[in-house]
Amino acid sequence: MTKPVLLGICGALRAGSTNRKLLNEAARLFGEAEFSIADLNLPLYDGDAEDANGIPQAVQTLSDQIAAADAVIISTPEYNKGLTGALKNALDWVSRTKGSPWKGKPVAIMSAAAGRAGGERAQVMLRACLTAFRPRLLLGPEVALHNSANQFDENGRLTGELYEKNLQSLMQDLRAEISDRGNG
Repeated sequence: MTKPVLLGICGALRAGSTNRKLLNEAARLFGEAEFSIADLNLPLYDGDAEDANGIPQAVQTLSDQIAAADAVIISTPEYNKGLTGALKNALDWVSRTKGSPWKGKPVAIMSAAAGRAGGERAQVMLRACLTAFRPRLLLGPEVALHNSANQFDENGRLTGELYEKNLQSLMQDLRAEISDRGNG
């Protein structure tokens, strides 16, 4: 049996982002898979630029990665009570590509933020943005790390037992969605 392809999408661009750490922990708890994290360093969406030059190669690559993945995990911080501009821009660009890479795709979302809500509002906004693409969004358990800078040890592992338990459960559910998709 081949390993499932798992794509991570990090709403933060910083290399040391706690959301990137959370994606890596999710992949570890998911288990054996071909895992990669997408690059969201994309030009700002501009309809005139699209008309003149077409879809940028970096955007097409992201769309192709989503289409090829068996499942996607998205982790985003919360910026000013919403998801990040980088993540929203990526969603807008991918919506302009051919095909429907998100349609029917199992997707788990999570967040890590400095604030006490742990990015819950960003998750609500992300769910609303994804709905139009018709993925198979997992509804829980919710993983929203608050005070995220203090939730990982020096090796990037989660230190909170409850967070790890919820993330483990979410990844088990995501793996089950892949199995169900293959049988459906």
